[in-house]
Amino acid sequence: MKTDDLVTMLAAGAEPADPRYVEKRFAVALAAGLAGASLLMVALLGVRHDLMQVMATGMFWLKVSFPLAVICATLSMTTRLARPGRGAGPGWKVVGLVLAGFWLGGVAVLAAAPAELRPGLMLGDTWKVCTTCVTVLSIPAFCALFWALRGLAPTRPRQTGASAGLLAGAQGLLVYCFHCPETALPFWAIWYTLGMLVPAVLGAAVGKALLRW
Repeated sequence: MKTDDLVTMLAAGAEPADPRYVEKRFAVALAAGLAGASLLMVALLGVRHDLMQVMATGMFWLKVSFPLAVICATLSMTTRLARPGRGAGPGWKVVGLVLAGFWLGGVAVLAAAPAELRPGLMLGDTWKVCTTCVTVLSIPAFCALFWALRGLAPTRPRQTGASAGLLAGAQGLLVYCFHCPETALPFWAIWYTLGMLVPAVLGAAVGKALLRW
């Protein structure tokens, strides 16, 4: 077949690209990740029995604001990185500011607390399982986001994998907040951050292998 004939044949079947294709894939991935994490939480951990009372407090919404802010920032980064030749943009700085804000808040709480109460503020009652729970709940979102990215064209696979992993970790943490009984800011700053970083590191590690094209 001649080159001109091949070009003509390909052009004959060409259709306009959907300008919202990337956003649609991520919408499906986010919905699947949140649904999967919610089902896992209900099956493995359960929703805290006093959730309705806790939702009336400011501390609960401060806790929830942590993963929500990270989700917004990392979603922006990941959708940018999903396109060829694009960088992460200002999302990393936003994530850094969010983490710094919670860490500074945690330090301030510790500084104001009596010395004998500080270990409890950092460890709470669930420090041994918190990071593992957040990581496990991030698995559905991790799989869904990498499915979405494999249908796109990222050119920075490690960075994209790390961003997607952090986004998955934040989704897992958001759902975990509806089970977690901890109310201390230092605890959140330490163990919630670690829970989100585990899938981020895993995403960076497997990004080059899974996102090549």
